[in-house]
Amino acid sequence: MPSGSPEREVVSVRAQLLANEPAGAYRRLVLQAGEIARLARPGHFVAAGVGGATSGLLLRRSFSIHRVDVEAGLVEIVVAAHGPGTVWLTELAPGAHVDLVGPLGRPFPLPTEPVGCVLVGGGYGSAPLFWLAQALRERGCRVEIVLGAADSPRLFGVELAADSCEAVTVTTDDGSAGVRGWVSDVLPSVIERVGAGVVYACGPMPMLRSVSELSERAGAVAQVAVEEAMACGVGVCMTCVLPVVGRDERTRMVRSCVEGPVFRGDRVRWDAVVDGGCRVPDDAVGAPVPAGAAGAGGH
Repeated sequence: MPSGSPEREVVSVRAQLLANEPAGAYRRLVLQAGEIARLARPGHFVAAGVGGATSGLLLRRSFSIHRVDVEAGLVEIVVAAHGPGTVWLTELAPGAHVDLVGPLGRPFPLPTEPVGCVLVGGGYGSAPLFWLAQALRERGCRVEIVLGAADSPRLFGVELAADSCEAVTVTTDDGSAGVRGWVSDVLPSVIERVGAGVVYACGPMPMLRSVSELSERAGAVAQVAVEEAMACGVGVCMTCVLPVVGRDERTRMVRSCVEGPVFRGDRVRWDAVVDGGCRVPDDAVGAPVPAGAAGAGGH
C-alpha cells in the first residue's frame, strides 16, 4: 500500500524569476524559492500572488510544482495564460519577484515496495508527473506514462517523459500527435501491459473520473490530483471543497488544498462533480435537509 503523510510545514518567500520559457501552449517558469524547494515533494503545489502590489487581483493562483533543484533552491511551475492573473505571471521578465507560499497540499503517496505504476497527465496537468516518475523509479518501480491533450501544442512533457520512464503513450483529441482519442481509450491496455498496482493522474476532472473508474476495474489503486479552483490555497476560503468518502464510509466535503489535492480516486464522489461544478450529496455529513423532510414522521 502507498504510504506518506502530508507535509504541513509551509513557508512564504519572495521568489526571484530566473527563467520564463515557452513550452508548447504554456510557459515554464523557474523561480529561486529557497526553502520551498527543500520541503516540496511530488504532488505539492505553490500559491502565487499575482498582479503586483497595487493590483486588484487579490486572490492567489495555485500551480503544481513541476520539479525542484534542492541544492540551488529552484522551483519550476508550468502556467497556462487563461485570465488576467496568469497572463500577468506569464509576461514577467527574468529578475522580477513573485510572492510564493508553499509547499501546499498533500503530495502523491509513494509505494513502500516496487510495483508497476502508470502515470496519466492531461494537458499541462502532466507537469508534476515527471518528478514523480523519478521518485518511483528510485524505489524500483516500473513506470509508464500516458499523456493526452486536445491537440499537439497542448501536450506537455513528451520529451521529458521519454527520459523519465520505460515507455510513453500519447493521445490527442484531433489526432495531431500519437493516438487519436482520449487517454481512457488506451489506459486499460497500458495498465495490463505494466501490471500496474497504482495509477497516478493529474488533469481535468472528467479525465480523473475516467482514470479512477478504469483503474478500479483493473484492480489498481488510483491516486488523482484534482483540479479544483483554489482561491487561498491554505484551507480558509472553502472554494475548493469536494465530496470524498472517508474511512468510516461517510461522505464529507473536504478541502482540496489541504486534504488534497491528491485523493484516492475510488473515494471521490464523481457523481457530484458535474459541468465544472460540484454539488453537496444529500447523504454528506452536514448536507442541508430537503424541505419538508425535517418534520416528516414527527407527528
